[in-house]
Amino acid sequence: MYVHIGGEYVVSDRFIVAIIDLDHVYPHQTDMKRFLMAQEKSGRMEYIGTELPQSLIITMDRSFVSPLSSQTIVQRMLKGAENQEKTIPKSM
Repeated sequence: MYVHIGGEYVVSDRFIVAIIDLDHVYPHQTDMKRFLMAQEKSGRMEYIGTELPQSLIITMDRSFVSPLSSQTIVQRMLKGAENQEKTIPKSM
C-alpha cells in the first residue's frame, strides 16, 4: 500500500523503516544528529515543501522531512491497511 507523506510524495509502506516526530528530536541526541548529517551529505534527504517540518520518514534508501505530523502519517497507514483488508476476499 502507498502512503501520502506530504506534497506530491507517496511511498510504499513496505519501505518505511521509521516515522519520527521531530518535536521529540533534541540537539543533544548526537546519534540522530550524525544520521541526519550523513543523509544530507549523501544526498538521501528529501525536503517536502517549505512549511515547518514536523516529521522524519526514514525509508530503506532515503529520508523525507515532511510538514505532516507523524500521527497523521501513521493514521493514513492504518486507514489504508484497514481498507485493504476489506477488499481482500476471504478464503473459503
